[in-house]
Amino acid sequence: MNTHLANTRQLTKEQIKHYIAWRCAQELTPGVVNLGIGIPIRVADYIRSSQISLHSENGILGVGPTPMPEEQDPDLINASKLPISELAYSSFFDSSWSFAMMRGGHIDATVVGALQVAENGDLASWAIPGQDVLGVGGVMDLVVGAKRVIIAMTHRSAKSEPKILPCCTYPLTARGRVDTIVTEYAVFRIRDGKLWLEELIAELPLEELKQMTPAHYEIAQDLRRPLRMDVLPLLKV
Repeated sequence: MNTHLANTRQLTKEQIKHYIAWRCAQELTPGVVNLGIGIPIRVADYIRSSQISLHSENGILGVGPTPMPEEQDPDLINASKLPISELAYSSFFDSSWSFAMMRGGHIDATVVGALQVAENGDLASWAIPGQDVLGVGGVMDLVVGAKRVIIAMTHRSAKSEPKILPCCTYPLTARGRVDTIVTEYAVFRIRDGKLWLEELIAELPLEELKQMTPAHYEIAQDLRRPLRMDVLPLLKV
């Protein structure tokens, strides 16, 4: 597996996370966007449009990019407890207002991580059977309330287990709410209850993607094949 990738330059783990974040940023359109913990939080550093306002569930609208170490304010953090910067139009409010925005359909898109995604859009993101977890958290409110759900995740787990499956085997966060899946290899969309492969990096043959993706999916007629190596100079890592 990945024999072709082995003959090209492999990315480090950090480069993979930043590549996924960069690719997710290309998906965003003007509106209010919430970024989940993990890889999604890096999306903030790749947003170019001033018409995208970032919302953080701990009570901020208008989250700026990651500040330089000397510019960090310990009172300015996002939901992942990481330093953020504020913009000229940033506003602050309590959790009840923040969750009202999420549950009330006022978030245009959310980018969240996942443990598993099913071909019908089911999402599992909070529990692995047999392991202690803290709880599902605010992601259940985000994925149900946001108008568009973008998944940012590695294509396989740390144990090389597939994450894009015919059906989720882990406890669900939400049913049928995922719109787009972005991994280090590909971009999938779920349209009319079907999973579609719309983008595959040029460095990976389609046959190798099929070997690591047990979900059933259609291949878009205009399947894009970008060269991932072209993006490396843009990554902030």
